[in-house]
Amino acid sequence: MKKKNRLSAESGLLQNLNSPSDLKNLSLRELNQLACEIREQIVGTVANNGGHLASNLGVVELSIALHRIFDSPRDKIVWDVGHQCYAHKLLTGRFASFSSLRKHGGVAGFPKMSESPHDAFNTGHASTSISAALGLLAAEITLGGRGHAIAVIGDGALTGGMAYEALSHAGHLGLPLIVILNDNKMAISRNVGGLSKYLSRLSMKANYQTFRRHFDTMAKKIPFIGEAFFAVVLRLKRAVKAVFYTDNFFVDLGFEYVGPIGGHNISALLSVFEDVRKLNRPVVIHIVTRKGKGYGYAEEEPDSYHGVASFSVDGGISREGSLHSSSVNSIEAQAAEARPTFTAAFSAALIKAARRDQGIVALTAAMQKGTGLSPFMETFPTRFYDVGIAEEHAITFAAGLAARGLKPVVAIYSTFIQRAVDQVIHDAALQKLPVILALDRAGFVGDDGETHQGLFDIAIFRSVPNMTILSPASENEIQIMLDWAVSDEKLHRGAGPVIIRYPKALCPKEDSAFSLPLEPGRGVLVSGSGAGTVCLFFTGGLYREAATAAEILRSLGIAADLYNLRFLKPVDEEYLAGLINNYKLAVFIEEGMREGGFGEYAAALACRRGCKAEIAVLAAESVFFEEEKALGSRDELLAINSMDGKSIAGRIESIIIKQ
Repeated sequence: MKKKNRLSAESGLLQNLNSPSDLKNLSLRELNQLACEIREQIVGTVANNGGHLASNLGVVELSIALHRIFDSPRDKIVWDVGHQCYAHKLLTGRFASFSSLRKHGGVAGFPKMSESPHDAFNTGHASTSISAALGLLAAEITLGGRGHAIAVIGDGALTGGMAYEALSHAGHLGLPLIVILNDNKMAISRNVGGLSKYLSRLSMKANYQTFRRHFDTMAKKIPFIGEAFFAVVLRLKRAVKAVFYTDNFFVDLGFEYVGPIGGHNISALLSVFEDVRKLNRPVVIHIVTRKGKGYGYAEEEPDSYHGVASFSVDGGISREGSLHSSSVNSIEAQAAEARPTFTAAFSAALIKAARRDQGIVALTAAMQKGTGLSPFMETFPTRFYDVGIAEEHAITFAAGLAARGLKPVVAIYSTFIQRAVDQVIHDAALQKLPVILALDRAGFVGDDGETHQGLFDIAIFRSVPNMTILSPASENEIQIMLDWAVSDEKLHRGAGPVIIRYPKALCPKEDSAFSLPLEPGRGVLVSGSGAGTVCLFFTGGLYREAATAAEILRSLGIAADLYNLRFLKPVDEEYLAGLINNYKLAVFIEEGMREGGFGEYAAALACRRGCKAEIAVLAAESVFFEEEKALGSRDELLAINSMDGKSIAGRIESIIIKQ
């Protein structure tokens, strides 16, 4: 039975906070009251707007304690991933605008330096905070400043290899970096943890540190045996720590280790942070928190309440039609009924394929729900791998599986495949290994801002030899393309990896053309005669927009055909050039960056082949979007960037008028 929502804050403190410095004047009782108000504000806003809930509720007391002890923005706080920054934003002068969270023109769901000087570094992808904070600290010291740098990283983000690279470097440099490990999953032994906490707190005290420096200096100066004696003492200290410390890994890297500390105890956090602030050495503060703290539904199901759409505060998330339902049958039923999402369609298609083929295995990098792989995991637990936030490892691990004859399907967001480009090229494509990459959230991605846009994969991977890139327009095409990718046809087995890219959107209504079998390198004519005034060549995720544009053009008396590209690589160039030459105007509509994209390739092809048709390329401008062009729903982003049906039709009409 679910706990009821326990939020019951009295209003007053939060709305009167103008900056973090106002926290200095609050009593401990008021700070705890403030935590209740912040939770109420976060739950209410996310219930209306959607967003990241459980992670933000887990760091409320941590955020309060950080801003009470440290001096932002002089002291730099870097939030790993950044999806837990809501309390931080409320404490740094954004209460009045917080109701616009993740809305177009509103407060971003991630830290943004352009939004506030208190956001020290832009984050959106995992495992970057320690590197960034160390860089900020090194720069501060180089420039003669005295500010602190704090990296807040979760145990999930600590699975990413980049975090370990940064820890190793930080320990080597010995700069006073503060790393807060927010641990919300690890089980901590109560007895050992208590003694560990005592010993680690002792090591922070100024008297201890002064004694330690003097002792180390004197030990090294002992004639003849100084260095050897110091080495023995150092080994002895590490041995003692290994016995009593819950985790000794950080100590071995050169950090002081503090913890575990209760992450919802403001008094304890304040005491620890005050001591650490005076410490002139790198330190890891290990705190233990609970995701979803203070909101019963989120506490009991933190994974379900990680990233949510709008919901009822009293009733929680509606399970009706939920993309991530735990029932395999409901996913398959949803995919069979009207208009599933592309993610749900992929989920059902993969299960169908895996039931036929025992060689299919599925992988993800800590995103099993987001990529729709939860049903696969429940159905085929021994054929499923979640590698953690380690995209590089996921690809090379999959390449190893493929090298032994399995058919690995790696489901990953387009924005995150950027973290594993070398592995895709070096470990999969170069070796012609049939790794299937299901790139979810390809194209424009609503709500999360510029860090999560899936607009780069086409330009990145079109130039890679031995690569196949497919772009489905519907549920049927996802099934057809996945079945083809895992099949044993000589057309593509041994020819390298296959990318299937699709948007975060509902699948459109089916067209008979979407059920036609694949012809490698060719797409399908969805409507029209195959010759005439204008043809709209589109990547699959933009079918709705292209169809709307064609309909508008026809209403204006302009004959407009529709061609679904399907294959973005390889391409039957002779066939495509011949088709282009049948029209006065060939328009390539692409949900990706213009520079290096398919449209530019098609324009160059038309030029090489001497095609007489005029070529137009409608794609995302090759810039990093300002926040006002990257925040909002997918439909809003398409309209803002002139990629919705009406805008496409208007742009084509203008071209025709000028002809």
